[in-house]
This record gives sequence, structure tokens and C-alpha cells, in this order.
Amino acid sequence: MPDVLSQSQIDELLKNLGGADEKTLENMTDNLNEKQVKVYDFKAPKKFTKEQFKSIRNIYESFSKTLSSYLTSLTRFFCRVEVLQIEEQHYYEFNNALPDYTVMGNLDLIFDEASDMLDTKCMIQFSNAVSFSLIDRLLGGYGKSIDVSRNFTDIEIRVMKSVIEKMGLYLKDVFAPYVDVEPLLTNIETNARVNQTIGADEVIILATLEVEYNDVKNIITITVPALSMEAIISKANKSYNADSNRSKKELMHKEGIIKQISRSNFKIEAILANTTVNLSEILSIHKGDVLLLNAPIEKNISLMVNNEKLFDGKMGIINHRKAVKICNVYDIRR
Repeated sequence: MPDVLSQSQIDELLKNLGGADEKTLENMTDNLNEKQVKVYDFKAPKKFTKEQFKSIRNIYESFSKTLSSYLTSLTRFFCRVEVLQIEEQHYYEFNNALPDYTVMGNLDLIFDEASDMLDTKCMIQFSNAVSFSLIDRLLGGYGKSIDVSRNFTDIEIRVMKSVIEKMGLYLKDVFAPYVDVEPLLTNIETNARVNQTIGADEVIILATLEVEYNDVKNIITITVPALSMEAIISKANKSYNADSNRSKKELMHKEGIIKQISRSNFKIEAILANTTVNLSEILSIHKGDVLLLNAPIEKNISLMVNNEKLFDGKMGIINHRKAVKICNVYDIRR
């Protein structure tokens, strides 16, 4: 097709376009409207990439496996914990969606001084169905799902405190490969409207875990400030890169050693067999005499490398030269 259209070609093109009926145009418009358009807030741009979200999900999936085992032993029911969603949002958006009364454990994440990270906050929130079920089960009940909205008693708060303290220890374990942190439970809050441990406008990473056991199926959420989570992920990436570089250096060093060793010279001896004679027999040996050896003719000979047996073989001739065919290789790593 030429780069420049003639007038006749332009007229023909306009004529064809003008011949499209209204139904075709409507179908084209409907197809455009059906396309999913994702709304992007330029005032609050997202800070995390898909790769970072993947790393965060790996952390919480490891935590969910540990939590599943803990709740199974705690309730004596098989418990399944699964990561439903990892999302980035403002704390006030999350707080506004909470019921008036819910169990929220506020923890201080105290990082090791060597990590050069500032201490931060973490919040573990239980849905009421999970909270009342755990309380009922730990106090001798059947652990039935009870989703009611009321304030919690001092005894109920004390029961949930022990559960959240244990979960804090598991958080320490899952963060251990990335950074040394000591989660410390500071208080239990049951009123979502007065819990302001994290700034309202602060961006958080919200992990939603689905808990299922007996007839209970509801959620537990874990909230960590986005800046702190970003620092943890960066530590993880640096650790991964350092391990990769260390592995590459160790591999190159190993290959260098093997290359140097491969140039070494070794003495190889082929041992047919052994026999014992006394001195008088040696003195009486003449040309044409035959010595009987202690091995049958079909037995393999031994190949010695620096006086160590490493191979078995059979004697033969190749190109008018005596040769040995390797029949067995011993483990030289022993």
C-alpha cells in the first residue's frame, strides 16, 4: 500500500466507513464499554510492585501454616488457615470497615539494632465469630460460631491475650529469615473507634487470613505500616542477593580448585595378582619358569592410583600395545 493515498482512494475509504450500519456501531460501542477499566488514584499512588506483594504473600503464607498448626492443637479441631488477600490501603479505610466491638491486639515490633530499622506497630484483629468461638472452646465449650456485637469481658480479653501473644512469637519466626524482630504485645483494644495506634492517614499493608474449623469460617487480619514492610522486604532482597553472590563465589572457587587438581599427575599401576615365594625359590628361578598366582584367569586386575585401589579392569591389546579396560569404578570420595 502506498504511503500517500490518492484522492480517489480517500473517497472510497470514506464511502466504506459511511456504509456501516447503526447496529455495527452499537456493537463496537458495547465492546468498548465491556472492557474493565481499573481506577487509579493519582493522589495516593501505590507504593508496592507485584514482586513485592509476592514476597509479602510468601511471608504470610508461611505464617498461615504455622497458625493452622497452632489453632489445630489449641481447639482440637482440624483448622485451615489461608491467605485471602494482601492489599495496600490507608488505615482509616480499614478502621472504618470494622465493627464497633472487635478484638484487636496491638504489638510493638522491636527490631535488632544491627538492622538499622525503626521500631514500628503491628495490629492483629479477630472477627467476632473467631473470637467468641475460641473463647468458648478454651473455656470448655464446643467452639460454636457466635457472631454478636457486644463488648468483651475482662476474662474474655485475658483469654484472647494469651492467643495473640503466641501469634506474636510465630510472627517473629516468619520474619526471622529477613530481619531480627521482637514482637511485644502492648495492649488489647476492643473498641475499633478509639484504637489509634497507627495514624489514620498512614498507608498500611493489610493481610487477610481466612480461618476455618468446626463450623467457624471467618477472618483474621494483620496490619503493618507500609514503610516498615517495605524496609523488611528490602532487607529480604539484600539478603537474597548476598546469598546469591556468595553461592556464585563459592561455585567459582570450587571450579577453580577442581581445575587445578585436574592438572595434577598421578601414578597408575596395574596389579595382576599376588603370590608368595621364599628366597631359595627366587634364587633358583630361570628363564622359562612359570609362577602360579593366587587369582583365577577370569578375575579382573586391580588398578592402583597412588597405592589406592580405584578401578577394576581386564587386560587386552589395542594397536599392538597392552591395555586395560575399566570394568568397575570405586567410590573415590570415601
